[in-house]
Amino acid sequence: VQLQASGGGLVQAGGSLRLSCTASGVALDDYAIAWFRQAPGKEREGVSYISSTGDTSYYENSVKGRFSTSRDNARNTVYLQLNSLKLEDTAVYYCAIGKVPPVVIRQGLASAWEYDYWGRGTQVTVSS
Repeated sequence: VQLQASGGGLVQAGGSLRLSCTASGVALDDYAIAWFRQAPGKEREGVSYISSTGDTSYYENSVKGRFSTSRDNARNTVYLQLNSLKLEDTAVYYCAIGKVPPVVIRQGLASAWEYDYWGRGTQVTVSS
């Protein structure tokens, strides 16, 4: 199983990026998907979570209303749209997949340990 994240880059504050995560060796439609990020000197934090069917999602308060996640199971790809980027969004972003029930996602209770496979990350840098 491999997850390849891409789409990161350097963007000015207020700008947008779209991250992609493409899976190989696994059918994404069997898995819930999450995006995490880790900024320099900080702990990894969850950003967004989406169920295997795509009908349940959850966003951390720090990105709610600015980020959105979607999935294209036919392409075995999930996307994270980042809008209205802030300096504090600078981090390495990771996608991860796991068998996480929708009820856990809906309640915002999904944890990193529930995700079995992780991509290598893509750097997002927001400049002023």
